[in-house]
This record gives sequence, C-alpha cells and structure tokens, in this order.
Amino acid sequence: MPASRHELTERIAAAVSAKDADTVKALLDEGADPDTQGPDGLPLLCAAVAGFDHETAEALTAGGADPDRELQDGTTPLLRAVDLGSDALVDAVLGNDPQRRLPEGARKRLLDLARYWFETGEEEELRRRTGAAGPAIRRLVHDDRYTYVEEVALGGLTVRAGHAAVLTSLEGRFGILPPVAELVARAVPHWVPDETHVNWFTAGYVLAERRSPQDWSDLKALQRHPDAVHRRFLADVVWSRNAMTWTNQRPATAQEAELLAAWAVDEPDPMVLARVLEVYADVEHCDQELMGLRYADHPDPRVRSQIPSLMLRGEPPTEAVATTLLALSCDPDPGVRRSTAADLAAHSTPGFREALLTLLRDSDFEVRAEAAIRLGATEDRTAAVTDALVSLLDEADQLLCLEIVYALARRDDPRTEQAWRHVGELPPGFGRIGPHQEDHRILAYWSYQWRNRPTEADGPTG
Repeated sequence: MPASRHELTERIAAAVSAKDADTVKALLDEGADPDTQGPDGLPLLCAAVAGFDHETAEALTAGGADPDRELQDGTTPLLRAVDLGSDALVDAVLGNDPQRRLPEGARKRLLDLARYWFETGEEEELRRRTGAAGPAIRRLVHDDRYTYVEEVALGGLTVRAGHAAVLTSLEGRFGILPPVAELVARAVPHWVPDETHVNWFTAGYVLAERRSPQDWSDLKALQRHPDAVHRRFLADVVWSRNAMTWTNQRPATAQEAELLAAWAVDEPDPMVLARVLEVYADVEHCDQELMGLRYADHPDPRVRSQIPSLMLRGEPPTEAVATTLLALSCDPDPGVRRSTAADLAAHSTPGFREALLTLLRDSDFEVRAEAAIRLGATEDRTAAVTDALVSLLDEADQLLCLEIVYALARRDDPRTEQAWRHVGELPPGFGRIGPHQEDHRILAYWSYQWRNRPTEADGPTG
C-alpha cells in the first residue's frame, strides 16, 4: 500500500533531520513534497542548508524544492546558503540556469552578500552580528568530498570561510568574468600543503575554464612571479585545464606541454617543481624521459617522487631508465619508493620483478601495500609472487587483505578463501559504487567462488 501524504511528510522530515540524502531521494520518488515544512514552519530545504548538508540540499532542490522561495524574514534558502559560506552548499541549492531564472536584482543581492563576507572576513562579521568579544573557534572541515574549508564559530553562530569560492562560483554561473589577477588574489591566501582549500580550488577551476588568449597570457605570467605560491597556483590551473581535456577525451594542447617542459627546467622551488613535474607527466611531450633523468637525483624527495611517472615512455625501457627506476626503488625516502612501484609493475622485466618483491618486504607499511597492489594486478602467476602476497595477510590491515584476495582470486589460487577470512566483516555498504556496481575486488572474489563452486560430478561434500 502506498504511504499516505502524512506518512511521507513525517518520514522526509526525519530523513532531512538525520542528513540521510539517499532516503530523501527515495521519498521524493515516492511522492513526498519537496517543499515540506519542518517543525519550525520553514521548508525542509532550510534545515538542510542550516546543517551544511549539501547532499540533502541537492536532493531536495533536484526534487523540486524552491531555492528562491521568499521567507518571512525576507531571505530565501539560496540566500541563506550564500550567507553560510559553503560553496558546496550554494552549488547544491543554486538550481538550473540561475542566470536566466533569477532577476538581476536577486543576482546582485547574492553577489553583494558573498562579496561583503569575503571583504569583511568571517570572524569580523560574526563579531558584529553577535557582539561576542572572545576568540572565534576555527576547525578545518570537508566542504565536499575533495575540498576543505575553515568552519568559524563565534557567539553561537557558525559559518564557513568559503565566501571567496562562493563569490567566484556565482560570478561564473552568472556570466561575470573578473580579471585573472582578482581570482588569483582570492586563491593564494588559502594555500595549504597537502590539502585543497575550497577558495583555492574554485578560483583555479574557474580560470581553467577560461580559454581566451588574454587569459592564457595573464596566467602564463604567473610562471615568473617571485612568490612560489603564485607559481604553484598556476601549476594547479594547468592541471585543471588538462583534466578538462581528459574529460572531453582531447589531448592537452601543445602550448601547455611546452610551457610545462620549459618551466620544469627553470623552476627553483622544490615544492613547485614537484607539482610541475606531476602535471607534466600527464601530457604528451617528447622530453619527459630526459626530464626524469635530469631530476632523478634531486635532493628533495618530493621531486624524486615524481620521476617514475616520467619514465617508461618507450618499450622496452632503456638501460638508463631501468637503472634509474631500480635506484629509486631503493631510495631512502619511503614516499619515493612507494611512487616507484607502479612503474616497476608496468613492465615485466626480471629486475623490476625482484625490486617489487623487495618492496613487498619494505620496512614501511605504505610501501609494502603499494607494492602488493601493483604486483597483484600484474599477470605474474609465479609462486614467488603469490607466496609473497600471502605472507602479507598477517599485516591485519583490512584493505590490504582485500587487495590480496583480489590478486589471489585472479590467479585462481586455492588460498583465496584463507585470504577472504583475513578480510573480516566489511563496513555496511562497503564497495557499492552505484546501483548495479560493486567493488572490483569483491567481484573478483565472487567470480572465483563461481568458477570453483562444487558440482554434482564432485560428489558429496561431507
């Protein structure tokens, strides 16, 4: 029996409160009203916005919730999202074709609010709104799956310090093109090593979409900027440009490849050079192996870690390339040794195989795990390889054990079931990629079971 309107209302309100986006989607498919009001009399979309729950907010908006609905205080759900400074939240609520959907006055109001927060500063505006005199509490949180942002709390109010990203995103969706220098200025204060700040990422992504000759000229000028962070930002923009060409199945342009090749020769900062080489490895250029050989003994391990991805452009590997990779597999830095495993596994030479077996016994767990993953994915079915993989089951690491299951199952090794027992119980929902897709390692185990299932010809099993 279909659920009643009252039941759907209660269930979708509970799902929004629990931040359960999947259930919200299912209830909307059943006929729940996307503009259902919560106990506070506000649309449930406002509750998702207030909770920084961009996945539920996106489900509601896609299901028909009105982001432009004027509330009693004169705001809208979309305006509230902009106020809170989460780019992921604004993107979730912005809806389709906002440039045409929203009148000019509404667009200006959104832009002005985002710019005001950005120019004033989150802490200063919270202090003005609350009158609180103490220090703000800051913590780094995920804004979406790939980016981070500071969450700032003061006087009972909490916002995220992503208003620069919000402003940049809104401008892009509204067809506004700020100067390159302005977007760069929004990004560079938010450089954080080993993390991707949403203000940094959004400015870079928007600039990567802009392909005019003037934009490219302004971007290239950053290569000579005296500040290393500005040059690092350019490298990230070029990476994004290349990523967009991969999505469209087009190779990177020659101008980008030539820029990276020339830049790699001259870049003095190891942090920037490592990123330039990483991006350079993803384009087609004739000098990549030479560049790898040039920097193979660089004093900074961040640079040396990028060398393997520049190698093996020919088949078979040259003696110089093979010697360099084998040396890198013994590098004193574990990060360098780990990065070498993939390229060693790409070519089945006896020397590379022995190097991988050595990495399986490395003192660093991450190196051992990477070597196991890479060697397990090869077609090498020798006892030396399978026995070495089985020896790692006692590491008691669930994901590593699952990788070993995958490797053994592909080889129809009778120790596959033993390896599966080491995996143990997986978390609920683990491995589900989509409605009809499972993790490739689990699929390999199921295929192994199917191929090795008992048949009537085998007789009774006991």
